[in-house]
Amino acid sequence: MLQMTVGDLKARFSMVLQQIKAGNDVEILYGRSKKPVARITGVEKAKKKRRVLGTYKGTFTEVGDGKITLEEFLGVNSLDEVEPLV
Repeated sequence: MLQMTVGDLKARFSMVLQQIKAGNDVEILYGRSKKPVARITGVEKAKKKRRVLGTYKGTFTEVGDGKITLEEFLGVNSLDEVEPLV
């Protein structure tokens, strides 16, 4: 891993990008004590994960036939409680 101060990073940014593209990490040092404050790493292309079907199988239990009334869907006791849209 390459270590650089903030000033060196600013002065040699193009070289730093080449190092990162080559797969190297760069650690940024800051202050008089030159403590590491950040790390720059390359970006890898995300691999698509295959979806696993049936992941939740057996986790949920079905109650009834799964059909609900309009009143149940709206969360009211009767449709008279629903204000019409004007």
